[in-house]
Amino acid sequence: QVHLVESGGGLVQAGGSLRLSCAASGRAFSTITMGWFRQAPGKERESVANISRSGGTTYYVDSVKDRFTISRDNFRNALYLQMNNLKPEDTAVYYCNADVKGYGLGTPDGSWGQGIHVTVSS
Repeated sequence: QVHLVESGGGLVQAGGSLRLSCAASGRAFSTITMGWFRQAPGKERESVANISRSGGTTYYVDSVKDRFTISRDNFRNALYLQMNNLKPEDTAVYYCNADVKGYGLGTPDGSWGQGIHVTVSS
């Protein structure tokens, strides 16, 4: 299994920036597809960004394109989400997710971080 711990969240004003980090341990990080999810109050959990094992392929939900950047450092076993020009609608609990079984991201079969709060004030 893979243990994931997020950090870097907090309170920021609209237009500001935050960088979320996800530290992974337990197995070879470079063999695992990773992603960030978020859940806002009263809303369903949604996929925010995904990244392939090598980091060469990425995915972003339309609402964060051109503002967020997902990246990974396989040497340091870390996943990042750089969030720029934050908006109040980005307020949510953000989760790091690892597709450890190869069944796809966003399922209970993968590994999940504990979640970290991001609050964007207007």
